[in-house]
Amino acid sequence: MTTVAEAESLIASRMPRRPAERIGIADATGRVLAETIQSDRDQPPFDRVTMDGIAVASRAFANGRRSFRIQAVQAAGAPPSTLGSDEGCIRVMTGAVMPGGADAVIPIERVRIADHSALVEESAAAESGRFVHARGSDCRAGDVVLGSGSRLGAAEIAVLASAGRAEVGVASLPSIAAISTGDELVAVDAPTIEPWQIRSSNDLAIAASLARAGFRDVTRVTLRDDAERMVASLAELQDRHDVLILSGGVSMGDFDYVPEALERLGAELVFRGIEQKPGRPTWFGVSATGKPIFALPGNPVSTVLCMTRYVVPALLRALGCAAPAPEYARLAADVDGPKHLTYFVPAILGWDGNGAETADPRPTNTSGDFSALAATDGFLELAPGRHQAGTIGRVFRW
Repeated sequence: MTTVAEAESLIASRMPRRPAERIGIADATGRVLAETIQSDRDQPPFDRVTMDGIAVASRAFANGRRSFRIQAVQAAGAPPSTLGSDEGCIRVMTGAVMPGGADAVIPIERVRIADHSALVEESAAAESGRFVHARGSDCRAGDVVLGSGSRLGAAEIAVLASAGRAEVGVASLPSIAAISTGDELVAVDAPTIEPWQIRSSNDLAIAASLARAGFRDVTRVTLRDDAERMVASLAELQDRHDVLILSGGVSMGDFDYVPEALERLGAELVFRGIEQKPGRPTWFGVSATGKPIFALPGNPVSTVLCMTRYVVPALLRALGCAAPAPEYARLAADVDGPKHLTYFVPAILGWDGNGAETADPRPTNTSGDFSALAATDGFLELAPGRHQAGTIGRVFRW
């Protein structure tokens, strides 16, 4: 039996790195950068005014001058003006180029405009560099501004735009098949349902988990408990997709055909079974052509939990994402875990009076009790055995 840490490591070792593709910046949100981005010029590219007001020579203000003749107006986006003398000033707008000959900005709130003059309050200040965003103070031309593996959010898209990158290299997204197995399954929109049947939810839960992580090229499939048809269907799905994620049919029952079907297709078993609850029967392997295959237990809690703990992190690492910093919380109540298995207990996350993160455990009735997950934020990973309130565990958010 494989430990949780060993399972995580084995999966990571067999996940193929995704190739890069080039896409437009407008389509890059949420994608993972596959190249290093350098600034094409200084940022900001000029001494930038950060406050509406007047630009003056600070030495004139230091020598006691409080009345300045308005020489010109410097708007954002206009070529720079030059201050003609210490007696003059230039009205400036936020975002404008700092005029030549001036080195300080006095906010308009401290200035009274009369005719063509600016009268400055006695209590105002005009130190050199005041309200000026100096050229190159953010970064210099050639500096690395984004590294490969960066997830592209709003800030990163802004950086790409400022570097003039209308197109960018990103990790290509895999095509994924989400496969539920079982004769008991019927479609969500089936017109009738018998008492001994259940609506298929795992394939939708898998697809939802993938979509939240940015993986949207997902085909949902339901397979019957028929060994021969399963082999044929999996062969076709394996040819058409980069990753297979199955739910159900991996335990030791008479109708658990998934491991045998995968073996007949030439898949290499990496591990079968993890020392954890729930999700113990989890199977992982790779196809004959090196494509990863995750076969998860059919109980809905196990499926969702294993997607969060193993599958989604592995897919993100295959894109080049660095592993996130681990998150921890303190148990808010006692928990009785299994004696010999790592325990994943769903929890509602919060904070105590000192600002420390807490986890209020919400154990499910069984690993089929997926309705209980809807009120939780994620789960806490705990070592085997009983744990008292205050025990620290690692958090995994849904």
